[in-house]
Amino acid sequence: MNDSERLALAERIREACIAAALEGYEDAAVSGLCGEGALEVAISTMRRLDLESVLAAGADDTA
Repeated sequence: MNDSERLALAERIREACIAAALEGYEDAAVSGLCGEGALEVAISTMRRLDLESVLAAGADDTA
């Protein structure tokens, strides 16, 4: 894997983490959790992120 491929992979992972965190935070906030609780949910959502699907989506993009 060359440098540009590694950078593209890292960017896909970063974007997936941000999307997961935003989704988790918004869902928690709508459910009435305080800011701290919503942040905990956002972090938990990132931890549960299916990295295999992120990698598979990236492989589909390069094929």
